[in-house]
Amino acid sequence: MSVDLGKLIVKRPLKLEELNGRSIAIDAYNVLYQFLTIIRGPDGTPLKDLKGNVTSHLSGLFYRTIELVDYGIKPIYVFDGIPSMLKQKTIQARMNRRDEAYQAWQKAKEAGEMDEARKYAQQSTRINKYVVESSKQLLDYMGIAHINAPSEGEAQACEMCKKGLVYSAASQDYDTLLFATPRVVRNLTISGRRKLPKKNVYVNVEPEIVDLQETLKGVGLSQKQLIWAGILLGTDFNEGIDGVGPVTAVKIAKSSKTISDIEKYVKEKYSQEFELDIREVEALFTKPEVSDVDPKELNKQLSALPDRKKIIEFMCNEHDFSTERIEKFAEKLWEKRVSVKQQRLF
Repeated sequence: MSVDLGKLIVKRPLKLEELNGRSIAIDAYNVLYQFLTIIRGPDGTPLKDLKGNVTSHLSGLFYRTIELVDYGIKPIYVFDGIPSMLKQKTIQARMNRRDEAYQAWQKAKEAGEMDEARKYAQQSTRINKYVVESSKQLLDYMGIAHINAPSEGEAQACEMCKKGLVYSAASQDYDTLLFATPRVVRNLTISGRRKLPKKNVYVNVEPEIVDLQETLKGVGLSQKQLIWAGILLGTDFNEGIDGVGPVTAVKIAKSSKTISDIEKYVKEKYSQEFELDIREVEALFTKPEVSDVDPKELNKQLSALPDRKKIIEFMCNEHDFSTERIEKFAEKLWEKRVSVKQQRLF
């Protein structure tokens, strides 16, 4: 559950051409969920190879990454490490919902209700060890940078942005703003036409960029107060307060001087209490578990060239993708990366 800050943030449309030459730290799990959710058949079945292995994530990762590289973007995928103890309850709740969605998916397929089947299939999406390891393997063959975070991938991506190692973090979740990233790019990997849930209506999804300082100025909050507002609304690490929406959360945060004031107000006004110590949640956002990234090692990864032979062997021989199509895009990736490397040398 990402914090509900959508109505508060200051954002603007972003053309991918603006990111030419920029390094972007991408929340890897975030985009893998997108690919696994979106790339499915009419009844919700994901792409699979002849051995039955899911390949939706490989398809999305391969083609979308090449598109980003073609725009001159330097993607760095940041993978989650060990989740925070505070997130265990959220993880368990998500697993339960996905198990329920999986059962509903099977029933809808048996009943021939394809729209319902696809909806429940998407809700049952999960990432396992195979998805993570096969994604990293493909990125290695493509010569695309990726790193492992000690804990939350989005926290690591935000830290890299704060330190100037990358231009921006990229994620769909607004939690990135609570980690104080100066900028976050949204819809980087899912732009295009998308069907609205339960409606036969399509909308254009375009990339957008959110500026933290402009957002803080626009809503009149300090960074700490923004975290308090997020805690009131609910984050990946705590449940929000029933009856508190974005506008009310901002109002409460503005009128509070300490996090104890938040607890007191919620108890008196809403007769509710947070289910855990929200000081721990605040500390997780202000002092997240992140690692130092060696700029030289990062630049080495960013300068790596793709291995076309291994890409074709992995995607076509192991996972049954179209040889002709993979060869075409692998060549496109090679030419772009070589061109960029030559420009740097020049």
